[in-house]
Amino acid sequence: MNLKLLYITNSPEVAKIAEDAGVDRIFVDLETLGKNQRQFGRDTVKSAHAIADISKIKAELTTAEVLVRVNPINDASKDEIDAVIATGADVIMLPMITRLEQAQTFVDYVAGRCKMNMLIETAESVDFLSEIIKIAPDAEYFIGLNDLHLAYGQSFMFEPLADGTVERIINTLRQSGITEYGFGGVARVGEEAILSAEKIITEHHRLNSKMVILSRSFCNALEIKDLDKIKELVESGVKNMRTFEATLDAYTPDHYEKNRLAVIKAVDGIRSQLK
Repeated sequence: MNLKLLYITNSPEVAKIAEDAGVDRIFVDLETLGKNQRQFGRDTVKSAHAIADISKIKAELTTAEVLVRVNPINDASKDEIDAVIATGADVIMLPMITRLEQAQTFVDYVAGRCKMNMLIETAESVDFLSEIIKIAPDAEYFIGLNDLHLAYGQSFMFEPLADGTVERIINTLRQSGITEYGFGGVARVGEEAILSAEKIITEHHRLNSKMVILSRSFCNALEIKDLDKIKELVESGVKNMRTFEATLDAYTPDHYEKNRLAVIKAVDGIRSQLK
């Protein structure tokens, strides 16, 4: 099983390169409300995407879907969601769910016109996840580690993976019949790191995750302006990832358990350095 790959860009040219390389979804990020306050002082990407980008990207694609993250539910949400659907979104992602009414409002506003993805990234959304699933049983679910680790007062974004939080969330999803879910981001296979892409991808496969975001370090098209270089990086990155995923077909439960323990050890080491 190969993970569904999501790549964040509002560039039609880069979107086409990503699709041709085997990326499954182009991620247009409209979320701005509250993001600066939540992630102040952290090295995270603040989007400058716009609704107008959706149709431009959609026109370049033939196989990849367009996923759009909208703002948290607010007074302008209905107009935003209507516009996003009208301009070609295949999937809409709802961030920062802190109340059940927000999930219900989202479902009502989408009204079955496209796929829905519920972003589980707040402590509240974890606490009442079973109730969200009852409201949106046909939605996809994505665990957002960037905001979730902040919600729990943690210092490193992969702590919820190492401490079992991600697995507990996934168990709740699976027990409710949800099969389309994913979490976090992943860098390039083959790069040396305490917590390597290989370790993270192996955890995805152990947990039957279906999707992952290709992180900024996979190919930062905001900094790299040469389209040929972007093409080279994305093509090689996806190819190396797929090659590694193929090796996991031979993994036994013991292999997966050893990797899980290695992830815990690596995250503990990183957390200690950050303190």
